[in-house]
Amino acid sequence: MSEAPELTQTSSTPKKSTSSVQDTVGRKAPFGSRYLTDEDQVWSHNAWDHVPPPDDQGEIIAKALEKQKTNPVPSEEKAKYNDRPSRHWDNFYKMNASNFFKNRRWLNNEFPELIAGTKAGAGPFVVAEIGCGAGNSAYPLLTMNENPDLRIFAYDYSPHAVKLVQRNPLYESPPIGSIEAAVWDLSSPAGIPGNLEEGMVDVVVLVFVMSALHPNEWRQAVENIHKILKPGGLVVLRDYGRYDLAQLRFKANRLLDDNFYIRGDKTRVYFFELDELSLLFTGQKASASEHASAETCIIENEEESGNPDSAPIGEQSITAALADVHISSNTIAEEPTVTVSDHSPSDGTKLEAKVPMPEPMIHPNLMTLEDATTKPLFTTEQLGVDRRLLVNRKRQLKMYRVWMQGQFRKAIE
Repeated sequence: MSEAPELTQTSSTPKKSTSSVQDTVGRKAPFGSRYLTDEDQVWSHNAWDHVPPPDDQGEIIAKALEKQKTNPVPSEEKAKYNDRPSRHWDNFYKMNASNFFKNRRWLNNEFPELIAGTKAGAGPFVVAEIGCGAGNSAYPLLTMNENPDLRIFAYDYSPHAVKLVQRNPLYESPPIGSIEAAVWDLSSPAGIPGNLEEGMVDVVVLVFVMSALHPNEWRQAVENIHKILKPGGLVVLRDYGRYDLAQLRFKANRLLDDNFYIRGDKTRVYFFELDELSLLFTGQKASASEHASAETCIIENEEESGNPDSAPIGEQSITAALADVHISSNTIAEEPTVTVSDHSPSDGTKLEAKVPMPEPMIHPNLMTLEDATTKPLFTTEQLGVDRRLLVNRKRQLKMYRVWMQGQFRKAIE
């Protein structure tokens, strides 16, 4: 499984060297973050950090979802997309090889506990990258590694992705430490990989992985992650957020289920709410303080790559990604607006009614977890939402992106 557009920084923009997940209310903004404080300056840069949804975003979302629900994937075709999904990712990697995604060097800023295991003197440290794709997390870690006791295990349910990892020149002779790749389906009820023991892994890396699974597979996936982690071990996660532009731009015959879609290359993607990720790992909805913190944080800009209708939106060119975006503040105005005649001004003009943002919807599979009496598998170390505005200055288009980032620690019994 698999990665998004990395913004090209201008020479005047300092490179970010600290984590973007920060409380922007109680703490000074991290070095390199860019905040839109003057709307008149929106077209002066390609991207802005932590931008709240525009006033018309509720209307944009409602119209996009209505179109999708009017023309979903036919019921008789859903089974073929959910049957052996690994073959679709296999085809993806056969077509794109290892050239599609950029290496995730942003891991340095975002997950310090993961990076600490690569330092000299760290001692025995085991990392499992699940949904490794071509090794875009594993190899940056291996390249920077100074710890001879670092062991990296890379897993993907695409056999061709695993072959790409194994063909990397560093695979057979890493400078320091070791790497081992194998085919494994994270959601398999058969259990953990044969080359791992229970309670063996210090950190599990999940970057745009849970969204590729069917909601019926989530719980088994989390149970398998729990099994391989040491007590006190950590899950670091990055994934798609609800109403990200990638979700809103899906056209007819792409909707499999609420917030769950099939791309043009037949790979699947789900768009998460904050509470869904919290429920999935901890058995509880995010607390009020976690919600407040999540809404005032910034996350380093990295997402999955791809073209608009197949793999995730690509890192190669933000302008190209924006070029065919039809769901934007500019284009939506061309459609009929909602009006309220009961409160028209005396001059006869009609007031536009602001369509509210949709109420958060939690997948039914997760609601049962909140009522469970079993002990939570994980506790939340970090849970953040990044609402980022990307702009095409030439065409005066706006693109609103939403990503999730979390860190969850295995409970110590």
